[in-house]
Amino acid sequence: MFWNKVAKVYDLIETVYNGKVYRALGEKAAEEIGENDIVLECACGTGEISRYIAPKCKQLIATDIAEEMLKQTAKKCRKYNNVKIRRADMTQLKWRDNRFDRVVAGNVIHLLEEPYSVIKELERVCKIGGKMIIPTYINASEGVNKKAVRFLEIAGVNFKRQFTRSSYQKFFEDAGYKNVDYYTIEGRMPCVVAVIMKR
Repeated sequence: MFWNKVAKVYDLIETVYNGKVYRALGEKAAEEIGENDIVLECACGTGEISRYIAPKCKQLIATDIAEEMLKQTAKKCRKYNNVKIRRADMTQLKWRDNRFDRVVAGNVIHLLEEPYSVIKELERVCKIGGKMIIPTYINASEGVNKKAVRFLEIAGVNFKRQFTRSSYQKFFEDAGYKNVDYYTIEGRMPCVVAVIMKR
């Protein structure tokens, strides 16, 4: 699996190319977390968002399908006793309905074969009144280095779709989500964080 192969160098690549956004993303996601929240993070990768969420919440369950990525998350979060690391497939989550106060899925929507069904799965395990926090790189926007995107594709990243700010918003509108807050993190490859409250 591509993500297992790049796990040890992923942070370095992100930091060199897009470090400002990479760091700010975790900070922004953590702003949506409360001290009593039980949080599920899907596609946690190397734990770059996890390490910001962990000190803010009551409990964090950080999950990914790539075992080598989870090892990196475990290293970053080892000082937090409220973090559990689990291998999980976000297309078929094993947790019951309405289980989590916050559900986070960072920079994965553009990689999924069936993103709408995954979002419904995230919504299923989120409590009513809870929030889904879904950041995604906006790699089709004007000004984004197309060579960098192409390099990632050659390296093995399989983009199923690429978003602009407006097409990312339309993506959620088409799924029936009308009341979504969007926050843009500017940088070499911007990221838009979609925050959806489950009603």
